[in-house]
Amino acid sequence: MNESLIACPAVLALELAGGGSPDRLELTRDEAQTLASLMANDLRPLLPGIETARLAVAGAMFDGVELLRPGFPVFATLEELARRIPRVAGASGVVAFGTHEGHMPAQPLVPDPAYVGGPMRLIPWMLLAPADQAEDLASGMEVELVGRGEAGTATADFLMRTLGMRLEHARYLSRNDVLALTCVQYEHVNLAPLWTVLESALLTPYKDETALGSRGLPLHYADGRVGIPGPAAWFARAGSRGNDAAHEFAGTLFELRQYAALLAAHHVPLHLEGEPAQTAGYLIEPMAEADPDLPPPALYAHEAAGLGMAAITVAQPAPGKARVLAHGYPLAPDALAPLLDAMVERYDATAEIHALGKVLLDAEGKLSAPAPVVH
Repeated sequence: MNESLIACPAVLALELAGGGSPDRLELTRDEAQTLASLMANDLRPLLPGIETARLAVAGAMFDGVELLRPGFPVFATLEELARRIPRVAGASGVVAFGTHEGHMPAQPLVPDPAYVGGPMRLIPWMLLAPADQAEDLASGMEVELVGRGEAGTATADFLMRTLGMRLEHARYLSRNDVLALTCVQYEHVNLAPLWTVLESALLTPYKDETALGSRGLPLHYADGRVGIPGPAAWFARAGSRGNDAAHEFAGTLFELRQYAALLAAHHVPLHLEGEPAQTAGYLIEPMAEADPDLPPPALYAHEAAGLGMAAITVAQPAPGKARVLAHGYPLAPDALAPLLDAMVERYDATAEIHALGKVLLDAEGKLSAPAPVVH
């Protein structure tokens, strides 16, 4: 019976008042069941035919990035748990999942406190509808929720009392509404190219997708991850040669950090094309092999306002100019130390870091290191 039901995913979106935050992110089993019953009362007038479906509610509040991940793991887990519960004739078609002895029934239903700072929290729910009625219910959700889906006073009051928070709005939205809202938010902060590849990762993971960052850096989604060319090599080909070249390259790295942070939050790996995928929060762009006849490689830190150490170059002093072996890019806030360790180990470099105080580019626009001083 349960196998023939079609899942129609949605959320209860809670807009918190005045920068507040809830006392906790999870509801107990009993609290979740009470909430689900209140939600069912709200949804019946909006969605005729809902009584033929099962309403499943996760008693936890998430940030949007936690719900919009490849495979939609929170919704997939909620659906799996709901399907396990046999439907008993005459029983309520409402099921809810909350904590028992402090634990949610499955790890994907545990919100990450790292994302608690946003102004909106989302409570996932879904209808499991019979196949012959699922299309009508799903269409009704797309039309009615965004138009008239304000949560009832009893539902909002219960959440505010139970979780110690004040709400500006509480509104039902379909998962497609959440996708559309996120798209608008990313476009508003100049991240439309990122959304292009993210949307592909979420909705058409079997298709390749390409986009250009606002500074021209190509983004390529394929096989579950987003690839970029080596930033230094790409910039040397495509960047400016003027006085602002270093400033432009720093801007590219700033944008890359934004992309990396959001891709990590959405659980989409970022990698350098042609290099092995890794999730260490940094990227290493190889340029050349070490020359055994030259002195040991050294580390040079390129610095830029707002970025701190924007890039690390490992290079050997060579006659007339430095022999650049690789560039490293710390993308996550805690990635600098592991990046330095990796570069020291991989290139057998001395651990001392030479701070350059700027982004150093050579005459060809290539990220570089100082030429050795000739005595």
